[in-house]
Amino acid sequence: MSKLLVKADKGHGHVAHVTPQSAGWTYVGFDLHRLRPGETASGKTGEREVCLVFVTGKGKASASGKDLGLLGERMSPFEGKPWSVYVPQGADWSVTADTELELAVCSAPGLGGGLPVRVIGPDDLGQEVRGKGTNTRYVTNILPEGKPADSLLVVEVITPGGHTSSYPPHKHDQDNLPAESYLEETYYHRLNPPQGFAFQRVYTDADRNGVRELDEAMAIEDGDVVLVPKGYHPCAACHGYDLYYLNVMAGPKRTWKFHNAAEHEWLMKA
Repeated sequence: MSKLLVKADKGHGHVAHVTPQSAGWTYVGFDLHRLRPGETASGKTGEREVCLVFVTGKGKASASGKDLGLLGERMSPFEGKPWSVYVPQGADWSVTADTELELAVCSAPGLGGGLPVRVIGPDDLGQEVRGKGTNTRYVTNILPEGKPADSLLVVEVITPGGHTSSYPPHKHDQDNLPAESYLEETYYHRLNPPQGFAFQRVYTDADRNGVRELDEAMAIEDGDVVLVPKGYHPCAACHGYDLYYLNVMAGPKRTWKFHNAAEHEWLMKA
């Protein structure tokens, strides 16, 4: 199995855990909790900031001693927009499930910005359609660079069955602004229906001898997490199975500036 593929545990509890240490990088962390009604997930942010994403289900949330009430709405990630909570560094948080709940905990370094806890409701989220034809996908911006945070960028994407996504292949692994930003990234994948599969390739440019430093092709199943430390990272959803993914990105500068693979640039003009 690829070292970039993290298989979430089946069942309930703390089912996925990615840290900078386990991933071998510097910035992005990702955790996933599947809770039964009445069960609680909680944590302390320490020197990191957190975005709690209610992927599915409802729960009572609190952070920094503030009762945030009952949050969550949709029961499938393929329907509607999520509820989320931004929690700054030096704070604690807690979520108690009211229904079956899938809670993603997205984290990155705090930079002492002194930002407040805030609830990010569905009405606060912008949506856009990217691509055309069988490269069409639907994007919901949860924590884009135009909204306050220190390091985190969080977005979710739905790719219809038979379509490609994160395509034409692009990368963001050079700290070379304004042309390109360095951003580590995780993909949390869901499939509809859940027995389906999709594909993702993570690869770097070839050298003069045709050798790539990194080239991993993975079959993605429902609940998988993919690590993107560098390189291009396109996805393909198989016919009959829609693909959802939640992206978490962070790096030294909080901006998304990507570079398209030169050999596929023509697709942008076709």
